[in-house]
Amino acid sequence: MDSKNLYNRRQAIGGIGVGLASLMVNPAFSASSAGATAGSTAGADAGAGLEDPVSKYPKPPFKEQSQPWPGLAAKMEPRPDHGEASYKGSNRLAGRKALITGGDSGMGRAAAIAYAREGADVAINYLPAEEEDAKEVVELIKKAGRKAVAIPGDLREEAFCQKMVAEAVRQLGGLDILVNNAARQQTQKSILDITSEAFDATMKTNIYAPFWTVKAALPHLKPGAVIIATSSEQATDPSAELYDYAQTKAATTSYVKSLAKQLAEKGIRVNGVAPGPIWTPLQVSGGATMEKLKNFGGDTPFKRPGQPVELASIYVQLAASDGSYATGQIYGASGGNGQP
Repeated sequence: MDSKNLYNRRQAIGGIGVGLASLMVNPAFSASSAGATAGSTAGADAGAGLEDPVSKYPKPPFKEQSQPWPGLAAKMEPRPDHGEASYKGSNRLAGRKALITGGDSGMGRAAAIAYAREGADVAINYLPAEEEDAKEVVELIKKAGRKAVAIPGDLREEAFCQKMVAEAVRQLGGLDILVNNAARQQTQKSILDITSEAFDATMKTNIYAPFWTVKAALPHLKPGAVIIATSSEQATDPSAELYDYAQTKAATTSYVKSLAKQLAEKGIRVNGVAPGPIWTPLQVSGGATMEKLKNFGGDTPFKRPGQPVELASIYVQLAASDGSYATGQIYGASGGNGQP
């Protein structure tokens, strides 16, 4: 090998060594420099549309306000966000038929709006006193191009629960999503202040009604159908003043896990959603003390209550076919409190 070729070879090898050394000294700089031009544009695109969850919605203190039970979302200040203007569907529930109890407000309303925009026909149940809110939901379902069925009535009566399911099946042409969401919550400082009548009303609404409704619905549910329950962080971290409500949510969490095992062989999935402090009519109609209402959600890491729309996608995921391996699960959304 002549001296000229030997020199060129040594020069090339030396150049490679210098390059490797520079990568070892500052690999991050080298990697970022290599993709700086392309990455700057991609990074900007990736950041577009991001929303800070801490500042996304109103924080306490809230205005003092109260309504007679069961309360209306339309009269709350600020009004809860159920996704009326924000939820965008992607056809995940096309052709499905859903029945949602307590579908006039709160998580039930958020689920109804989301289901309709995902392509499902939806029947909602509510108390006659909640007609104002329910009419808005019905119009939103229709605006999404889906069939809306309104079924007012009191779930504390077994005969009505049976009638409600039959009516939903008749008008929807079947049933494959059942959301047991309706609940009664009344705050009382002491167990001594809870009357037997009030205790019974909470038990009937939160425990008996889902029992009666599931029994009536089950003969109509086929493999692939789903049952979704609304539980609460109260099931695992109960407040002192929600003695009766909290135990019903513990029961809800338990029945989800039990029923899921029972119905697995039938191909019917059963799951639950456990919200933390969510801004709904429950709070302004006796579900929270005035002091707690004014600072509602302020003790969470996000320093604010959640809005019903922030749970809508959970109800959709639990109803969608691509969530087919999830059953007997409880999904939480509590602003950082880690429950369940």
